[in-house]
Amino acid sequence: MASFNRVILVGNLTRDVELRYTQGGMAVTDVGLAVNDRRKNGQGEWVDEVTYVDITLWGRQAEVAGEYLSKGSSVLIEGRLKLDTWETDGQKRSKLRIVGERMQMLGGRSGDGGSRGGSHSRPQADSEFSQPVAANDDGPSPPSEDDIPF
Repeated sequence: MASFNRVILVGNLTRDVELRYTQGGMAVTDVGLAVNDRRKNGQGEWVDEVTYVDITLWGRQAEVAGEYLSKGSSVLIEGRLKLDTWETDGQKRSKLRIVGERMQMLGGRSGDGGSRGGSHSRPQADSEFSQPVAANDDGPSPPSEDDIPF
């Protein structure tokens, strides 16, 4: 049976972008995204529900995020779900995260999703920063655990 692993989210960054590099020179960053959902509850009142998602960006995507985005920036992320598993104090733990494969900055040039520096011009097309992924490709291959700086 075929499977399909694709996620598209629009939200706001929950913290400033901290860009790091692996020992091999690959840029990487983990960003938090707050996605708001507005729905009616049982009494017919509108309530806001926020979902917080961790996203990992690699390569040029990470560099662009580090240069142009900050806390509160509005962004569209397309990627795939990945389950991380590890063991702490003999207890197995796991967490779903998203490996971002495409990022599009949303909002205006000032404050609400624009660049941090006043002299930078914000790219108009996201295709400049997209990393196309072939149907059988998992995207940029993450470095080995020895290369990850965290």
